[in-house]
Amino acid sequence: MLGDEEADVLGALAATGRAAAVALAAEAVGAARGALDRTVEHATTREQFGRPIGSFQAVKHRLADLLVEIESARSLTRYAAAETPGEGVAAGLALAQALDAQRAAAAETIQLHGGIGITWEHDAHLYFKRAAADELLFGPASRLRARAAERDGLLGGAR
Repeated sequence: MLGDEEADVLGALAATGRAAAVALAAEAVGAARGALDRTVEHATTREQFGRPIGSFQAVKHRLADLLVEIESARSLTRYAAAETPGEGVAAGLALAQALDAQRAAAAETIQLHGGIGITWEHDAHLYFKRAAADELLFGPASRLRARAAERDGLLGGAR
């Protein structure tokens, strides 16, 4: 590669970026699932009004919605990992979906843990910090989606 005038350096860098995006998406999905699992455990053990908070319909719905978001991100991440390099925009979209799921999971973890979720004595705040740090690596999910739409020609961009 060094000194080779025919080398496609930009293509190699783009492929590396896509691979890194898929890896970060997988990490974000795993972190989101970890946050969800921890929150479900808390919801089944924490009691309010004589019963576990996980038995309340509103809590069940929030956790179910979060599971759907995480599994959507997992599915898209698996698709992006299997995609032929250079064929599509799945890596950026997978990362955008995974970052959204990770941030949502972190926020729900803090909310459903209540006051303990924002203290240093509990690990819930670490999920939120990780979500914010991961978003700094490739930029916000909205920019990733816009770039994918432009690349795919949805906004009049090149195809």
